[in-house]
Amino acid sequence: MPIKIQDGLPAADVLNQENIFVMTESRAVAQDIRPLKVVILNLMPIKKNTEVHLLRLLSNSALQVEVDLIRTATYEPKNTAPEHLSTFYKTFNDIKMNKYDGMIITGAPVETMEFEQVQYWDEICEILDWTNNHVTSTLHICWGAQAGLYHHYGIPKYGVENKISGVFEHTVRTTTEAIIRGFDDRFLAPHSRHTEVRGDDIEPVKELSIISESKEAGIYIVLAREGRQIFVTGHSEYDPLTLKEEYERDLAKGMNPVIPANYFPDDDPSKLPKVSWRSHAHLLFANWLNYYVYQMTPFNLEDID
Repeated sequence: MPIKIQDGLPAADVLNQENIFVMTESRAVAQDIRPLKVVILNLMPIKKNTEVHLLRLLSNSALQVEVDLIRTATYEPKNTAPEHLSTFYKTFNDIKMNKYDGMIITGAPVETMEFEQVQYWDEICEILDWTNNHVTSTLHICWGAQAGLYHHYGIPKYGVENKISGVFEHTVRTTTEAIIRGFDDRFLAPHSRHTEVRGDDIEPVKELSIISESKEAGIYIVLAREGRQIFVTGHSEYDPLTLKEEYERDLAKGMNPVIPANYFPDDDPSKLPKVSWRSHAHLLFANWLNYYVYQMTPFNLEDID
């Protein structure tokens, strides 16, 4: 949460230059507080796991958050019980007349397909267009980030020779954006994907800003529309054993997967992985909720445009 200080205090200029969030008394008085409404489009196959991953991070905040879960209507998920879906999930048609403070669009196991070949691509496009004037800030994750960059800005994705799997070191390209407040100059985050977006395609687009990247894993965080769209190509929300489970699943399918990099001690899959990205994950989600949702959203949801 921000530091509230007197209007005109000289320290405010210094703190702002250091990318520390301060709030003057006059701004604080004008704020109203209510629960934030966040909708999650869960495209991951094992939905219960993703629910835990995301809700854990959303809960690590002083803010009260109300969550709606939605799934695709044009594709029936195969790895989650129908009873769970009917009890806890809505479809886009159920909520499209609503407005939300924030939205999360997850990854999906369809990245090796061309976007237009994905069975629910038309539905995704409709949802992405809807976010423009129904959501204050949308956080796109992994394939969700690639889909958003492609649909909104025409940024293509490219296949990679070997799956980008593991925990990789990242650097911050710019220190002036609130999404990376409190980040170390170098930090770790997991990735798990067969495709990538490239800086050479993103940099010429004036609406897009590359915030963070990795020498090994490539582009990581991209911002647009002053944070109303945030694209994160990795999986900071992953549990300690998620990459292990994915690796073992691919082994069982006879896929001969690469061992996730920088993950198992001594690159030995028989050893228990150590978590090295948890603090970054919590800070990423806390920054998004605070600075791009709570601080930017109107008190009256109907005023979102």
